[in-house]
Amino acid sequence: MRRLFALPALLLVAALVTAPPPAAPAAQPDKAEDAKLAKLFQSYLDEEFRLHPAYATAQGNHEYDDQLDDLSPAARKRDLKRAIAWLERIPKEIDFKKLTRDGQIDLEIWTHSLKYGLWQSEFDNRFEFDPRVYGEYISDSVFTLFTQSTLPRERNVENAAKRIAFIPKVVEAAKASLKNPPKQLTEVTIKRNLGAIAFYEKDIFEFAKETPGTEPLGTPCKAAVKALKDYQTWLEKELLPKSNGEWRLGKEKFAKKLELELDAGLTADDVLKIAEAEADRVEAEMYYVAKQLWSKLFAGKPLPPDDATGRRACIKSVLDELGKDHGKPETLVDDAKNTVAKIKDFIRAKKILTLPDPDQCQIIAMPEFQRGFSAAYLNPAPPLDPKANSLYAVAPPPKDWSAARQETFFREYNSAMLQILTIHEAYPGHYVQLAYSNRCPSLVRKILWSGSFAEGWAVYTEQMMLDQGYGDGDLSLRLHQLKFYIRAVLNAILDHKMHCTNFSDDDALAMLIGRGFQTEAEAVGKVSRAKQSSTQLSTYFVGRTAFYRLRQSVQRAQGDKFDLGKFHEAVLSHGTLPVKYLPELVK
Repeated sequence: MRRLFALPALLLVAALVTAPPPAAPAAQPDKAEDAKLAKLFQSYLDEEFRLHPAYATAQGNHEYDDQLDDLSPAARKRDLKRAIAWLERIPKEIDFKKLTRDGQIDLEIWTHSLKYGLWQSEFDNRFEFDPRVYGEYISDSVFTLFTQSTLPRERNVENAAKRIAFIPKVVEAAKASLKNPPKQLTEVTIKRNLGAIAFYEKDIFEFAKETPGTEPLGTPCKAAVKALKDYQTWLEKELLPKSNGEWRLGKEKFAKKLELELDAGLTADDVLKIAEAEADRVEAEMYYVAKQLWSKLFAGKPLPPDDATGRRACIKSVLDELGKDHGKPETLVDDAKNTVAKIKDFIRAKKILTLPDPDQCQIIAMPEFQRGFSAAYLNPAPPLDPKANSLYAVAPPPKDWSAARQETFFREYNSAMLQILTIHEAYPGHYVQLAYSNRCPSLVRKILWSGSFAEGWAVYTEQMMLDQGYGDGDLSLRLHQLKFYIRAVLNAILDHKMHCTNFSDDDALAMLIGRGFQTEAEAVGKVSRAKQSSTQLSTYFVGRTAFYRLRQSVQRAQGDKFDLGKFHEAVLSHGTLPVKYLPELVK
């Protein structure tokens, strides 16, 4: 899932409703205190939106669409002081004990977000070590105006023209701030910046539905292209040679960042231990399914020996054969679109949950200036502009790849895997979950969303859909679902080992190809992604584990009265909040 620039009220449980009032009236939960909290958070957002226009746009506030952030070192120092001031101000104005439990959760989420931001500013500052971050302001902030805004087209064009004029200042901030980035991040930025140049030379006019070169976009786009070409030279000639920074976060920083990112009560060592055990279990399940497919695919050929090597050879051979059923670069987006109708019909027929109506999910080819991190993403409708489009973007393999390497990409994202990908990214995964989240009355939970919740729900739905009968027992689909899931499990292991140990690229590829049965192209891409990020790859497995365990717990407690659709809608009704809160909220 991708959401840029990320910085229903519950009933009290019966015990609180029926219990006699406490001796001290100040301790009585009070919705008036909740209202004070909501008003204070709105004041905080108003300030953030005014100072960070790209963030405002991403959240669906369009007051500042014609402006762009001041990203200079001085401005970022002022941001730091302001965050510290807010942390000091909140407890002076809000009495935690007076809040309802809903309000307490919102307050905890808000203060946690501020503390996480302060930690990142000191120990993991993207503006100093990750040149990709400036590309989000250079390209994404304008792209979003044309793809995820409900304002009239003409207004978006005018706003874009004014915002584009700030791009040279973003380039200046990048040159002043970037110190010693990792080589991998600079290389990705160089490729993406070429995509940004192409966007402002030509593609923007198509998105804006304007004649190429005409005003009001023509003049600012020319200036932007000039600045970006100069930036390209600087990236290649000056920044790349001195890009010797360490991409590994290190054990101590990784452990702290993971704790802050997950906010799930788990340590880095806990996650690694659970993931390693789960990888063994899933691999055994994959072998059980592959063994049933063997005779159909390799009639008359003996099954490999039943030992570790033979079992993996069986799984790999079956997946290699099934992977031959795939599309082509020019049909990838249409192939993804063709998976949607069948999946949505199944969700309705089996009452998995109520789908958003109208459907505002658009499937597009990922713009070149966003590629190089993942094969697909879902960028949801902004929480403050929920009627805007959500974008399910898929990235064809790079044009400069050889035919053989492109073939390995499509063997990975074959016909079966594309269905699992659509379940994860769109129905009933990210698109549906985040559409529900945008209905949540808590502004805190709409804005300060949890990656573990979002990714965990998406991974949970992959198995759940097949368990409920999607695919009519198609063993190929089940094997690919398990392959997609073991990828999530290995993501967590890879994340830990790449950043906490001297795990080499060869070690990582051996694990992803040997245990995850990924094609070489996919595995190489995942290793690159692990170097470009830290802790995010762990959110899939940790979040999915939380959802799966919650489902089992609730279902056991309710027995025959358990209603899967109602359970799903109850889970999604509380917003995209840290998964540690789910057991107390979903009963």
